[in-house]
Amino acid sequence: MNEHDDTSGPTSSSASGHRTKPALLIVNTKSRNGAAASDRVYDALKTAGIPVRREACEEASQVSAMIRLLASEVDRVVLGGGDGTLNAALPGLLHTGLPLGIIPLGTANDLARTLGLPIDPVAAAQVIAAGNSKRIDIGKANEVPFFNVASIGFGVDLTRALTRDAKKRWGTLGYLVAGVRALQRLRSFTIEIEQDGTVQRGRTIHLAIGNGRHYGGGMTVSEDAAIDDGRLNVYSLEVRKLWQLMMVLPSMRHGRQGRWKEVRTLASADITVRTRRERSVNTDGEITTKTPARFRVLPRAIEVYVP
Repeated sequence: MNEHDDTSGPTSSSASGHRTKPALLIVNTKSRNGAAASDRVYDALKTAGIPVRREACEEASQVSAMIRLLASEVDRVVLGGGDGTLNAALPGLLHTGLPLGIIPLGTANDLARTLGLPIDPVAAAQVIAAGNSKRIDIGKANEVPFFNVASIGFGVDLTRALTRDAKKRWGTLGYLVAGVRALQRLRSFTIEIEQDGTVQRGRTIHLAIGNGRHYGGGMTVSEDAAIDDGRLNVYSLEVRKLWQLMMVLPSMRHGRQGRWKEVRTLASADITVRTRRERSVNTDGEITTKTPARFRVLPRAIEVYVP
């Protein structure tokens, strides 16, 4: 799998200090812009004086194991891909403690948007080379870690309707096409949310538990959400009619859905969600676990490079 193992040349004297090991560059070549960007990112890091070990990755499922395998040989991970690829790397990043540099190459790039990263691959590589980093929170759904959001209900239906081909062909418009399909199957369900010993019950079409700020190709969890605030921002769409949903949807772009009486909101570091029958849970665009589900935050769990 190794394409380049280049540790020769100058070492960086950036804010991260004197370098003795290369950066591990992993690019998902199947991501929306992956194949074309790999060489540009490699060259940008080398130009900045950062030695690079480059690995190709055709399946997101390989990323975490690769990080664990090479952890002792590198001093940071530079990951090129979409939100799904980043999510797949989380177990390896949490296990090794290596800092993460992000090259946004996906369709939505919600984590990059939350962190204020440039979408251009070379500009993103320059952010990493500058060496400025911060620690961010990670969410957990049962034992599954996530960066952006976990959801139950409409979010799961949307994931099932959003095919890989649709994302490649339509980009962020693919979310709109998938959303129309998912609306045709929309049904409310009973939820029970336990927080600090208090239980809230209701009927919802969509429950979102956000760790970051953005998700779903540009939606916002809450207008005051941050990925380093030590809490999960939760909202439940408890609309009864489709026209009510259509009224609420525009406010979701800016995280203002909590201003509607049909939307229940709360913030907590730890909640448990139960449903009358077992339901799937979506984490960062992948269906990964089921209810009952405990959602909690891991404060400052990952170091990432930011502008």
